[in-house]
Amino acid sequence: MRVLLFGATGMLGQAVLRECLLDPDVTRVLAVGRSSAGQRDPKVSEIIAPNLFDLSGFAPQLSDFHACFFTLGVSSAGMSETDYTRITFDLTLSVANMLVTLNREMTFIYVSGAGTGGRSMWARVKGRTEKEILRLPFKAAYIFRPGIIQPMHGIRSRTRSYRIFYTALKPMLTILRRLFPGYVTTTEQVGRAMLTVAKNGFRKPILESRDIAECVKRSSF
Repeated sequence: MRVLLFGATGMLGQAVLRECLLDPDVTRVLAVGRSSAGQRDPKVSEIIAPNLFDLSGFAPQLSDFHACFFTLGVSSAGMSETDYTRITFDLTLSVANMLVTLNREMTFIYVSGAGTGGRSMWARVKGRTEKEILRLPFKAAYIFRPGIIQPMHGIRSRTRSYRIFYTALKPMLTILRRLFPGYVTTTEQVGRAMLTVAKNGFRKPILESRDIAECVKRSSF
């Protein structure tokens, strides 16, 4: 399986990349972003694109993939709705629309978040993004809505407030994950579940934390 990965430098992007490298079924990963993921592995190549809104010059390199994992995103803290929409909605749909014109046989997996579709600004913007992705004529499209995510294997968030949160809750997260699997998952679980869904599909297009845990149980690696 050949994988496109957007957002490889973020917490979930790092997790997905790690699981791709461990999965013998993945033969190639092309990481696309504004900066290098810093990964040296024969499976991995990169496109460094300062302007992700215009990837037309890279179109020939983006067409021959089985799956795209879109983990790129920003925190809404301190952002206006206009700015947050530009990154969360406009950029995601710009990439997705380009990819679907290049290859309709691709599976597109978008990482959203628990609570999407609610009344808060970020939830409304992500809800619109999800709906538009699911309308696109990919072979398949899936939305991942993890809740609290426990970082594993030395992976760290680039967002300072998230790092403080995870550090403060670290002693409790493992316990919380066992008690509340519908709300707490790990970076490893999300990465494995995304690969499992890309290979085998899932019974519904939107996966919450409990569904992510179910996918991990079905994973073959």
